[in-house]
Amino acid sequence: MFTPTKPKNYFLSQVHQPFFLFGVIYAVVVMLLFMLSYKGILTLRVDTLSFHSYSLIYVVFTQFFTGFIFTTFPRFTQGEVIGQKSYMRVFIIHQAGSLLFVLGSVYSIYMLYGGLFFLFFANSMIVNILQKIYMQSHTSLRSDPRWILVGFYFGVFGHFLFILSFLQLGVNAAPFALNLYLVFVTFSVAQRMVPFFSHSFAPKNENFAPIVFIGLLLKVVANYLSLVYVESIIDIALGLYIGYEIKRWKLGFKNGAAILKILHLSLYWLLVSLILGAVFHLLEGVFGLNFMQMQVHLLALGFVTTMLIGFGTRVTLGHSGQPPHADGITLKIFYILQAVVIGRIIFSIAMGAQTQMFWLFDLSSALWLVLFVFWALRFGPVLTRAKKL
Repeated sequence: MFTPTKPKNYFLSQVHQPFFLFGVIYAVVVMLLFMLSYKGILTLRVDTLSFHSYSLIYVVFTQFFTGFIFTTFPRFTQGEVIGQKSYMRVFIIHQAGSLLFVLGSVYSIYMLYGGLFFLFFANSMIVNILQKIYMQSHTSLRSDPRWILVGFYFGVFGHFLFILSFLQLGVNAAPFALNLYLVFVTFSVAQRMVPFFSHSFAPKNENFAPIVFIGLLLKVVANYLSLVYVESIIDIALGLYIGYEIKRWKLGFKNGAAILKILHLSLYWLLVSLILGAVFHLLEGVFGLNFMQMQVHLLALGFVTTMLIGFGTRVTLGHSGQPPHADGITLKIFYILQAVVIGRIIFSIAMGAQTQMFWLFDLSSALWLVLFVFWALRFGPVLTRAKKL
């Protein structure tokens, strides 16, 4: 078990600590701004939905990705640990960009553009650091790091597409960044770590990650070409394929530890997101209904956020010298997240049925805020001063 020293600047002594904490802070800030804008209380300088998708992907989730990947990627490649000077440069530039983007969204479009520049630069620095680690690696087990790196490269390109969209050049960046960056990076880490944590003895399928990547790429192409039926078929096929692989792992959900059940359930949300999302997407195409981006929110909330809560909690505890177990309070945080996901599903169904139940939007958004405030109160002291729980 890792037993940390407690230097004077303990909060900055491990890469995951500042990125996790500021990721949580911005998860609250950007959702609050989105809620106020969506309800007409606050006017943003950019399109509300573009702000919502970009801020969550590149201001919030990228911070969690960075904290976790900078911790684990050197282990995957058997490389050297990333030094404090390197990750602090990324951290400072990312926070400068996040602050400028958020303030610019409210006060000045030029300030927002400055934020985009800093965030894109930080994102590029992340990929450059990972690329150097990968190229210097001498391990023969390079498949998983390679696909994680591919996901980050596509994240940078998706970031570029978002910048074009904010410049009002008619680019729809969200499907690209969501599927080939947010979902694929989360999946790439999960397909390596979850079987390992679960003590699965199933032989590794080296084709798993590349096949899923190709499936997500085809899904994005079909989405851009508005091929609803083709996209839905790809989603269902991808969901069944991933489900077959998860079944082969024999994870043992019933007898697993609570923290493992969180990670397992996240994988099941991925299956639900793809298959159920495809069904509702078909209903939209056939009957002209609008389920308010149900699949997008199932992927982002059910799969990505649940997986990040599970991994983030495990890393936070393990790297503070504590058993990486989910206690009763941690499970309550997890239950709140599941309530967010289910509430968002019900909201989508209600809107598709043309039932005006906007209070469900308020409820799911409020629960999101409660979720991250609760997590920060519980694990913030662990991140900042290694408090024992």
